[in-house]
Amino acid sequence: MARRTARLSPSAAQSELAVALANLRQELGITASFPDAVEAEARTAAAAPLGELTDLTDVEFLTIDPEGSTDLDQAMHLTATDDGFTVRYAIADVPFFVTPGGAVDTEARRRGQTLYAVDGRVPLHPPVISEDAGSLLPDRTRRAFVWQFALDIDGTLRETTLTRALVRSRRQWTYDEAQRALDDATAPAGLAPLPDIGRALLEQEAARGGASLNVPDQEVVLTGTGYDLERRMPLPVEDWNAQLSLLTGMAAARIMLDAGIGILRTMPPAPPEAVAAFRRQTELLGLPWASGVDYGEYLRTLDRADPRALAVLQDAASLFRGAGYEAFDGAEPKQMMQAALAAPYAHVTAPLRRLVDRWGLVICEAVSRGADVPEWVRASLGDLPRAMGASAGLAGRLESGTIDRIEAALLAGRIGHEFDAVVLAQNTSHTRVQLTEPAVEASVDGVFGTPGEPVRVRLVASTIPTGTLSFEPV
Repeated sequence: MARRTARLSPSAAQSELAVALANLRQELGITASFPDAVEAEARTAAAAPLGELTDLTDVEFLTIDPEGSTDLDQAMHLTATDDGFTVRYAIADVPFFVTPGGAVDTEARRRGQTLYAVDGRVPLHPPVISEDAGSLLPDRTRRAFVWQFALDIDGTLRETTLTRALVRSRRQWTYDEAQRALDDATAPAGLAPLPDIGRALLEQEAARGGASLNVPDQEVVLTGTGYDLERRMPLPVEDWNAQLSLLTGMAAARIMLDAGIGILRTMPPAPPEAVAAFRRQTELLGLPWASGVDYGEYLRTLDRADPRALAVLQDAASLFRGAGYEAFDGAEPKQMMQAALAAPYAHVTAPLRRLVDRWGLVICEAVSRGADVPEWVRASLGDLPRAMGASAGLAGRLESGTIDRIEAALLAGRIGHEFDAVVLAQNTSHTRVQLTEPAVEASVDGVFGTPGEPVRVRLVASTIPTGTLSFEPV
């Protein structure tokens, strides 16, 4: 896997960047610390006895997360059977630690989600819950919502059960570690079936007409001398792991739809005119989307190493717009589908980091055991779309503002330099390009080149406090 990286050396630019990132948080009103009352309530909740639950601590669960993660929402144990697979997927029991209407709950509703910034995480819940008592850390007994799925060999879901239980993870794996263990056949029994399950679920996605973009990620990396930007493709294990989360979310959506109460993560299908425009663009790029080929299948055939494919994927991402949440209680939801998955879907696998998942888990667990959905859930369900929309907007502004400022700092000493780039997209006034090195995307005034075409641009200005870059075509 090719790495495109740019390093910040110790300099005035690095100091200016630190100030700029701190100012960005202040401008956005982001504060990591919690009020004293929230911290006190969280400590009390974290110290509470776990209670009597089904004991699944003999199951050798494990977690797979980015290196250094401490807020571990999910743990898995996978088994290959004679006719398919058994998937056990444990999700942190955050509702146990959060009293509805209490201080922790009120603050979480205000925050909406954990914010991940290069200069520090801003958690949804106090760390005593999110990084300790509620986190599925290895060698600790924890409460969890344990989903169990019986899958056919082709990934068809045959049966779903959901149980609140005690679990104990045996090891915290990073993605790199898990990929190596799967590649060299040293993975433990509870992890070894993941490639077969992941591939089967991806085939199910393709059969539904769903589409995984798998666009290269632009990642910010902290080094001993500053921050790096690198563009990388997800490892296969990341895609397979994501399919377990999607499987769970689709099962949760079905439970809630059948029960007539819940909250879905939705995305409308792209309008016909947008699809037609995208098809024309693929033809202009020399990677035509042939008639009769499913949209998702077309995207899966693209060679991510081809610069033209980056431009296609940039345009494809524009079709995946309008994501939101649809709460319902009694009446059928107006919008049910998540168009990218081609199925109804709900967020239930990241309750430590995302507010809405707590509601989904409580609803699904109550329905699964034939109990009434708690009144606090019904009373507050309609507030969630607005709360999640606001937090998503804030997270987007933080992410884009951070990357802009890091890009400006990386290029601060290179005014007048020329860079190789690839045209990603255009509008009537400017051209969007991606530099070959470092991994920076930028807008250049004027329309030049065509999407997918290699071009050369010159850096005119770089302003770290605002994260502004100015280029001109060469």
